[in-house]
Amino acid sequence: MFDKASATLRDVDRQWLARSPFCLLATAAADGTCDVSPRGDPPGFAHVMDETTLAIPDRPGNRRVDSWRNVLDNPRVDLAFVVPGRPDTLRINGRARLLRDAPFFDLMTVRNSRPRLALLVEVEEVYFHCGKSFLRARLWDPSSWAPDAVPSRALIAHATERTDTPLDELEHRYGPEYERRLYPQPPESA
Repeated sequence: MFDKASATLRDVDRQWLARSPFCLLATAAADGTCDVSPRGDPPGFAHVMDETTLAIPDRPGNRRVDSWRNVLDNPRVDLAFVVPGRPDTLRINGRARLLRDAPFFDLMTVRNSRPRLALLVEVEEVYFHCGKSFLRARLWDPSSWAPDAVPSRALIAHATERTDTPLDELEHRYGPEYERRLYPQPPESA
């Protein structure tokens, strides 16, 4: 067994972050209640500030804000960064805080949508996690995928949300319209 962890972001870690479009953010409330939240944007969305600091932009999601509430109670976070097609993950543990604005927010603008919040993470531990779970799951093997074997987003919403919205309306909302709303546009100035 060897120690593969580092207290700082190395070149290899920065290269991984530059290609990663997705991570899982794990947080815990003061009472120990845990939350894992997916975060995604174009590759390199995690903005590396220096060898011990990175920022992750907030984008509109399910509006539950569980992660943000947890960070306010307990700043400890764990991040697992994924690069599609690769079985290993880059793990980053540290302490986080929320920022409402900073000059570097402009660097995290996507499709003219500037984040309203960012998670600033002070890195305490960085390491690569082996890819055996991804390999066993055949996660990147398209022949193992069965996306139509589970309910659509609209059917899930219809079954789980308290709504009287007709299913065909939900199908429209969670179809092409869903992707158009990923990056809200700032209001037009008069």
